[in-house]
Amino acid sequence: MAWAALFTRDLRAVSRARSQLYSSMLTPLLILVFLGNGVSEGLDPAGLRAGSFTAYLVAGAVVMTSVFSSTFTSASFYRDRDTGMLRVFLSSPHSPKVILLGKSLAGVFIGAVQSIVVLLVAAPFVDFSWQYGIAQGILIALATVVLLNVILGGLGQALASRIQTMQGFHLLMNLALFPLLFFSGAFYPVENLPTWLKGLARVNPLSYAVDALQLAAYAEDSSGFFGLWLDFLVMIVLAAALYLLGFTRTPRLTWSGK
Repeated sequence: MAWAALFTRDLRAVSRARSQLYSSMLTPLLILVFLGNGVSEGLDPAGLRAGSFTAYLVAGAVVMTSVFSSTFTSASFYRDRDTGMLRVFLSSPHSPKVILLGKSLAGVFIGAVQSIVVLLVAAPFVDFSWQYGIAQGILIALATVVLLNVILGGLGQALASRIQTMQGFHLLMNLALFPLLFFSGAFYPVENLPTWLKGLARVNPLSYAVDALQLAAYAEDSSGFFGLWLDFLVMIVLAAALYLLGFTRTPRLTWSGK
C-alpha cells in the first residue's frame, strides 16, 4: 500500500537522522533532570501536588517531546520538496491524500514513541501515584500523546503546505507552540496565575494534554484538574479538526507554489 510505503520510508529517514531522533528526547530529559532537581533542591515546592518539581515537570517534558518531534517530522516536506521526491510522490497514480496519510502517520508514530520513551525513562526516578494503576495510567498517557501528536501533526502539515521556506516554518511553529507550552501548566501550576493567564490556559490545547498526563501519573484524585473526560473531548475534537485541515492542503512543489 502506498501510504504504508511512505510511512516506512519516513521511519527509516528519522532512524538515520540520529541527531534529530536523540535531541527530541534528550532536550526535555535534560530540562527535567537539571531544572527539576535544581528547583526541588534549591526551593521548597511543597505546594505541588506531585510532591517535587521533578515529578511535576514530567508531563511537561512529555508534551515538549511531542512539540519537538512534530516540528522536525513536519519539516520533512521541505526536504522532499527540495530533492524532487515530493513531485514524484504527487505525480504517482495515488491520491495526494494517500501521500499525506503515509507521511502524517509516520510523524504521529515517531512523536508518540519518543514521548512514551521519555515518560518511561523518567518514571523510575520520581514518585508517581498512578491513581488508575500503572497499566491503565500508561494507556491513558499513550492515548494522550497519540492525540497530541495528531493535533500537532495536523497543524504542522497545514503550515508546511503553505509556508515557502523551512526557516519560516520553524520560526512560525516555535512562535506558535512555545508560548502555548509555557501557558499549559507544563512548568508551573496555572491555578495561582492572574485571571487573564488562566483564561489563556483554558483555551490552550496543550493544557488538556498536560492535565491528562498529570491525572494519569501522579494525581491522587481529579480535584483541581479539568478532568479526563474534558481533556479527551477537547483533544479528540481538535485532533479531528486539525488533521482534516492538514488533509485539505496539498503541499507546494516549489517555492513559487507551482
